[in-house]
Amino acid sequence: MQNPLTPFHLAIEVRDITEARGFYGITLGCPEGRSDVSWVDFNFFGHQLVCHLSRTYPGARRESSQNPVDGHDVPVPHFGVVLTMERWQALASELETAGISFVVEPHVRFKGRPGEQATMFFLDPSGNALEFKAFQNIEDQLFET
Repeated sequence: MQNPLTPFHLAIEVRDITEARGFYGITLGCPEGRSDVSWVDFNFFGHQLVCHLSRTYPGARRESSQNPVDGHDVPVPHFGVVLTMERWQALASELETAGISFVVEPHVRFKGRPGEQATMFFLDPSGNALEFKAFQNIEDQLFET
């Protein structure tokens, strides 16, 4: 029995709340929800993302590692969402126009194989790694083996 998709909740550390508002709210277009002086909620493509001001940034942040996937070194840990192909293409174009520096440039990986997907990786201003991906048919391909 397959569970229906439900929104996730993710809390991350950021070095500056104003900077996080600019990146998530303006650059990524995520509507802001509740907030206080040390945290802010965003509607992250239908999910709840909470940016918490780190009291020890950058000392508490550890360096991310990389894991090879289809010829690219992807940052670990990372988070993100799966979009429709049209929305992914539009977002990739918007990010390129905004001058975002990609860790892994927008491209299609696993071409012609199960799990073929469009993907891109980039960092927020606090160094949190994000991945946005898309499939031609999300329902059939998301968990394809």
